[in-house]
Amino acid sequence: MAFDQMKMLNDLRKAQKDLKKQIIEVEAGDGAVVVQINGELKVISVKINPEFVDLENIEELEHWIEIAIRDGMQKAQEIAAEKMKPLMGGLGNLGM
Repeated sequence: MAFDQMKMLNDLRKAQKDLKKQIIEVEAGDGAVVVQINGELKVISVKINPEFVDLENIEELEHWIEIAIRDGMQKAQEIAAEKMKPLMGGLGNLGM
């Protein structure tokens, strides 16, 4: 492999490691649910504030969780795409 291709692969691996460390935090229900997702699109944590939970309306809590995870995944995907975008252009030259 040419030097440029090796450098590009190393840059790609570094970007992937950086994404793993990137934490996106989103909330729903005015702070009732807080979800953390990393740049690899893995849910790190889900926190529920019991002060906001109405046990008579669990559907509302479920909805907030869905919103937080959906929004967090979307933000994480946007960050990952932006981080990988400059690196992806040259991968077609690797001959894989």
